[in-house]
Amino acid sequence: MENIKGKIAVVIGIIVFVLLLYGVYYLLFIQSNDYYTQIDNSRLAQLQTTDDMKYEYTLKAYNKNGKPKEVKFKTSRELRDDAFLKLKVMLTRGVYNWEEVQFEELPKDVQDKY
Repeated sequence: MENIKGKIAVVIGIIVFVLLLYGVYYLLFIQSNDYYTQIDNSRLAQLQTTDDMKYEYTLKAYNKNGKPKEVKFKTSRELRDDAFLKLKVMLTRGVYNWEEVQFEELPKDVQDKY
């Protein structure tokens, strides 16, 4: 009977460990958040690099609730001044995707910031 209890404890321990690993993996590599920003070309830096990403923006962005965060992201070209962007941001990778959106597409709390 004691042998069975020991095996059950090991199995439960393995299950908890696997779930913990998946949780960390999810938080670091799967989960992303949307942030919204407005392009300000005065906050643009031209990079001396050999790859396609020749420009870097450092801008204040807001999540859907209006909470601010400074974000940095690289682009291959200078973006249209005053354009609004929806940024996909991961904890480990930072900004990994962006798309231009219209002001009306911004969440209400973000619209209030602009």
